[in-house]
Amino acid sequence: MNCEEYRQALGEDPKYAGGAAHLSECADCQAFRASMARLESRIEAALELPVPALNMPALPAVEAEDTQREDGAGDKVVVMQPRVRKSAPVWLAMAASVVLVALLGVRMFGGDTEYASLGEEIVAHLDHEPYALRVSSEAVSDERLARVVPANIANLDHSAGLITYAQPCEINGKTVPHLVIQGKNGPVTVILLPDERVLEAETLDGEGINGVLIPVGNGSIAIIGQKEENLGAIRESIVNSVTWSI
Repeated sequence: MNCEEYRQALGEDPKYAGGAAHLSECADCQAFRASMARLESRIEAALELPVPALNMPALPAVEAEDTQREDGAGDKVVVMQPRVRKSAPVWLAMAASVVLVALLGVRMFGGDTEYASLGEEIVAHLDHEPYALRVSSEAVSDERLARVVPANIANLDHSAGLITYAQPCEINGKTVPHLVIQGKNGPVTVILLPDERVLEAETLDGEGINGVLIPVGNGSIAIIGQKEENLGAIRESIVNSVTWSI
């Protein structure tokens, strides 16, 4: 079992217990498993939010009111007519339920981190996946690359360089391809953003890194490497190898 196979299995089942031999020898996959465990813990904590008791108003009391009418033979017949005693409207309880569900949705799914810009979120995202930035000579399979970068997003060929990591990630609320290419001085992160249009190139700065967010057609691409990495050649090959399909 290699890293790609192990991470795919763990992504499908966070409690996956196989691949013990590979895990014992691979520090990167140990970090990946720990990250997945933390994510599962956050999800479980969100699902265990305390739900306040909902006090429903009593149903309207029904009383009988006697009325009379004549039957077909002319005799008077007593008819019991229901009479509703006025009470708090039931729709108030329904409205309260809707509000409660909405609040729970915000607490469970609403992000607690806000970013000043798309570039800032991209740089912050790198801190969540340090295991992706490993030096490797093992390319991801064509099947894996096709799953992460499907044809309905873009056409990507291998002329961009040796792609050693491919994972769908969430940026600005959208699932986008996160790739790692081996550069001359270390791994280089490439994030394809087909739905994020930027007007001009933006420099991405961080501790020990340099990068750029560049407009490409109706989308954009983020390329981030180490300080000493020359991103020019990688930038050119990536731009030439990507053709948006959406």
